[in-house]
Order: sequence, then C-alpha cells, then structure tokens
Amino acid sequence: MERLFIFFYNYRAFFTFLILEVACGWMIISNNQYQGASFFNSSNSIIAGLNTFSQGVREYFLLRNINSTLAEENAYLRSKLEQRNQAMYTKKDTASQVLLDSAVITQYDFISAKVVANTVHRFTNYLTINKGSVDSIRSGMAVISPLGAVGKVKSVSKHFSVVTSILHIDVQVSVLLKKTGDFGTAQWDGKDASYIKLKYIPTHVSAAKGDTIVTSGYNAVYPEGVMIGVIEEIERNETLFYDITVRLSQDFRKLSYVEVVKSNLKDELDSLQSPFVEAEK
Repeated sequence: MERLFIFFYNYRAFFTFLILEVACGWMIISNNQYQGASFFNSSNSIIAGLNTFSQGVREYFLLRNINSTLAEENAYLRSKLEQRNQAMYTKKDTASQVLLDSAVITQYDFISAKVVANTVHRFTNYLTINKGSVDSIRSGMAVISPLGAVGKVKSVSKHFSVVTSILHIDVQVSVLLKKTGDFGTAQWDGKDASYIKLKYIPTHVSAAKGDTIVTSGYNAVYPEGVMIGVIEEIERNETLFYDITVRLSQDFRKLSYVEVVKSNLKDELDSLQSPFVEAEK
C-alpha cells in the first residue's frame, strides 16, 4: 500500500493533468451541441459493437440448445405433415363442403434425437443416438434426417439406442425411381460413404443421371417418399438390370440430428402378414 501511495505522489502532476483534461473535455461536450452529438454518436457505435460481439458469443455457446430446439420442431412439423397427408376427407351436404375426419389415424410419429456416435468407414456401420426406451424408442424403428434415410434402430437401452446405418453391406432398403415409379433396392457396397447402389431396375425403364430415388413405403417402417439420393452413374451390363450408383442426399460424416420414425400401423401390418410368412417357411 505504501508503494502505491509513493507511486501516486511521484506522478501527482501527471494525474492532476489527466483529471483536468477529462474535466475540460466533459465541459466542452456538455456545453457544445455539435461536440456533444459527435461524442454520443461515437460512443453509441462502440457500445453497439460491443453488444453485438457479446451477443454473438452468447449465441455461439447456445448453438447446441438452438439446434436441439430446431430438431424437436422439425419432428413436430413432420408429424403434422404426415397427419395431413394421411387425413381422410368426407363430404357433407354439398360437394363444396369438405370436413376433415377427426377419427383419422396418423400412420407415423417422429421423435427427435441427437447423434452421439457414428461410423462411416467400416463395412458394417452403426450410429448411437441419445434417446432410448424411456422416449418410446423400440427396435425396428426407422431413422431419418431432414436430408434423407439414415437407418433402423437395432438395440435400445433406457436412454440410448444403436442404429444400423444404411451404410451397412447387409442392409437393403425398398426404394423407387421417383420419375417413373419403378421399384428397386438400395444397398451399400462397402466402398464410398457418399454413394449407394440401386439394384433391380430393369433396362427397359427410362432412368437417367440426376433422377431422384426415394423410399417406397412398402415395409411400413420408412414413410413413403423419404429421400435416398440422386443417380450419379448409370450403366447397362449383360444382365436385365442397370448398374446404378446413387449419390446419397445425406452426408453421413456430418450427421448431427435425426428423427426416429414410429409407425403406428406396423404391429397391425405384421400381425396380418405373419401367418402367410410362416406358411411359406
């Protein structure tokens, strides 16, 4: 403390000058309209810049919460869209009056989840999400992203689930060529994580580079029309089918948030089909 007093005493002339300068400056600003306006405009600009920087820092650290909120909102909106697409309309009184049937069953519900682990360089790839049985996740549910199909739930714990990625050499997805409506099967060949093979498209079908491939909806797991990708290469070979390479719409290296698809009609469909499946075995 003594050294501090000695410091101020030794530089007392400088500090006196500094105080007088500040006082003079404040008197000039207070008593002159032009100088006052210039000072406050400059100070407001500086403060606004500091506030903008501070807000940017806060928003950066809140990105995780923002992304999570957006993912939940996307799942909710997708559920509403699916409900509208599945809705049945009944006519009442006149042909111009249409009433939405309140007893319509929504075929799909969507549960938002965050990807906490993901592989893309193996022959059999999996990803882990932060939702489990307490969130109504069950084995066999489809997993999609805003950009396309992702995979199917393989196993579930209380708070996490493991998903078999479509980047898995044993996974086959029923798809169709959107332009023509022809059905095929998408299956990864274990090579590049950006591409998947499209099988069983006959050579008489009018398929071309750039055509869109989507899910068929045949198995009541994936909703119909979920994006798979676009045709990157198409070649004829000696068989009756094209050799087609599809560029995936979803970059699995950048996968952060997904939506788990709960099919409300899957149990009904499985129970109806199971006697015939067992009879064929």
